[in-house]
Amino acid sequence: MSDLRPAAVIVLAAGEGTRMKSKTPKVLHTIGGRSLVAHAISAARGTEPEHLAVVIRHQRDRVASHVEQVDPDAIIVDQDETAGTGRAVECALHALPENLSGTVLVTYGDVPLLTADVLRGLLADHEQSQSSVTLITATLEDPTGYGRVLRDPDGGVAAIVEQKDATEQQRAIREVNSGIYAFDVAVLREALAEVGTDNAQGEKYLTDVVGIARTRGLRVTPYLVEDLWQTEGVNDKVQLARLGAELNRRLVEQAMRQGAIVVDPATTWIDADVTIGQDSVIQPNTQLLGATTIGAECTIGPDTTLKDTEVGDGASVIRTQAELAEIGPGASVGPFSFLRPGTKLGAKGKIGGFVETKNADIGPEAKVPHLTYCGDATIGEGANIGAGTIFANFDGLTKSHTHVGAWSFVGSNSVIVAPKTIGAGSYVAAGSAVVSDVGPGQLAVTRAQQRNIDGWVARRRSGTKTEKAAQAAAAADAEEALATEEGAVREGDRLDPPDGATPTTPQATETKDAR
Repeated sequence: MSDLRPAAVIVLAAGEGTRMKSKTPKVLHTIGGRSLVAHAISAARGTEPEHLAVVIRHQRDRVASHVEQVDPDAIIVDQDETAGTGRAVECALHALPENLSGTVLVTYGDVPLLTADVLRGLLADHEQSQSSVTLITATLEDPTGYGRVLRDPDGGVAAIVEQKDATEQQRAIREVNSGIYAFDVAVLREALAEVGTDNAQGEKYLTDVVGIARTRGLRVTPYLVEDLWQTEGVNDKVQLARLGAELNRRLVEQAMRQGAIVVDPATTWIDADVTIGQDSVIQPNTQLLGATTIGAECTIGPDTTLKDTEVGDGASVIRTQAELAEIGPGASVGPFSFLRPGTKLGAKGKIGGFVETKNADIGPEAKVPHLTYCGDATIGEGANIGAGTIFANFDGLTKSHTHVGAWSFVGSNSVIVAPKTIGAGSYVAAGSAVVSDVGPGQLAVTRAQQRNIDGWVARRRSGTKTEKAAQAAAAADAEEALATEEGAVREGDRLDPPDGATPTTPQATETKDAR
């Protein structure tokens, strides 16, 4: 743990976010597999603060529940009726220890690309310069909507003027305040006590602390950040998509620098908590979501979506959707497979094309190759499940489990009516409906005797194309049978000469001539 750490980090997440036009609170919208506020909390935790407080208000219970899931140790602070960032920070200070001393960082719950590295840089610069206030600034081509930074002759910050309170000359300034600060906690407490709400919005601005510090002759320092993405907040869904795309670009690039092979970065989406082993190939149109982990030397995709799924070294997953599944080393899945939660595929196992699995534990080297539904089942090592097999696990009231033993074989187009046990080393004949357990080494056969009823189509489907096809086929069969019979007669005439005659064959003639 670094010796340089803030006394506290305060994350402001109380805003309503009306421009999002959503029933979901702004800070709970997601990019990269995390909510906006979760990204902010992650960056804050990266500074190893003594305390972390999150200030909330809009849809309080919903946001509080999410924050508790993301960081159970975070202090949840409720902002009162007084509006403004200054009041939000003041509420947080009331929730922190009264004897708190040192540096407090203030950041926002809607700035998802901000990193712990930048916050640590802000902290280091603040303490090295012995400033009372240090603020992250950025230079924008279009600074509309941001508070403008007014510099004094020595390069320090003289004041910050909000967009709505700025003059035309001040609005021409392109250096803006990001809203992210480092404060000496004593200065912050005293200054906030003086801040009023006499402004266009009737809010208690945190930016007013800068002016108060300056009037006291205290040092206020700008900390210019060149990576503008780290200072950009989300105010609407256009910005949400824009920052989401940039975050994904960074995550894909990071994966490649760590050894993954991404064939088409433009169509590959990777969440923030995904890990990919060296030399694994990610084919186009692939999404790796949630806490998915990919081993080394795997092939994933194309056209694959994996969420919270673990893939072992050397596995191949093609055109597959999987969630909360485990795919063992050297296993293969797909194409066109659907692995639902609870699926476990053992080492060198196979789930083939058009297979759906759910709560299925498929052992090492076991195969479920094609066109199968395998739900609520345990399949032993080396077992082979034939094409078109259905594990009938639901009777309308309860789900039941099926056990298939090691190195057993279930023939194609079988139905296993759970709960059933098919013993190790046993066979189920193709087309069987398994309604009783099968012992080890047994062959299970459940088929009705086949009957072929002559003339049924002529009687029941008279005048149809089916009848015409049947008549044509019958005529062809009769003609072929007649030709075969006539050929046999001619062959008999040639091979059976009259009594006393000597058979003459091509071979015999050739032998005579040869003499």
